Amino acid sequence: MVELKTRAEIASIREAGRFVASVLTSVREQARIGMTLLDLDAIAHQMIDDAGARSVYLGYHPSFGAIPYPGVLCTSVNDAALHGLPSPYVLADGDLLSIDFAAEVNGWVADSAVSFQVGTPSAEATRLIRTTEKALAAGIAAARPGNHMGDISAAIGAVGRGAKLGINADFGGHGVGRTMHEEPHVPNLGSPGRGLHLRPGLVIAIEPWFMAGTDEYVFDPDGWTIRSADGSLTAHAEHTIAITEDGPVILTLP
Repeated sequence: MVELKTRAEIASIREAGRFVASVLTSVREQARIGMTLLDLDAIAHQMIDDAGARSVYLGYHPSFGAIPYPGVLCTSVNDAALHGLPSPYVLADGDLLSIDFAAEVNGWVADSAVSFQVGTPSAEATRLIRTTEKALAAGIAAARPGNHMGDISAAIGAVGRGAKLGINADFGGHGVGRTMHEEPHVPNLGSPGRGLHLRPGLVIAIEPWFMAGTDEYVFDPDGWTIRSADGSLTAHAEHTIAITEDGPVILTLP
């Protein structure tokens, strides 16, 4: 069931969103060559503890995961697109790192993701990241009262297809509120004018993720990490937004 939020509830999600944004900003600023993914997870974990927040990742165990999720961040490197497990992997010069983070603050959840390079940037990765961020902006711009879910999906897909990137709609955005994953699903491909009618009070996470090559993905044996099937680079960007009478409002800004 799709649940619309009140203005007061949206304000509470915004507080969670500011915390999520602060963690992503801190982790991004501290990430450097020679650090491990576990080092980054520890930074986020400490910030959660200091703020009295709660991780919605740690211990999460959907049917596809081989184990309960072991960290508070999703840390996906290079061809890993989504749900990369924090590990002893040591960041190398030029790695493309996507960090996805969600947390609960005072009973409300916000979710966001960012992709960036560690050390020396490459033209290919820079183009991929910028295109993914452009798609996120296009999806947010389409999240207006009177539009449909398909308008958001079509806007994202048009940016990705225009750049000849791989897109798969199996995993995409979702409703956010008291839990991390609520209805509705927000695909990254779709047709304008189709799907759910967008109304004020709807809070969703919009999250394009693109692959530099194929549309296809594979799972690691851990049941969590999703990689491009051809080993091409991937990027992921996400914001939690609220649809209001005046248009979309991003809730996961610092």
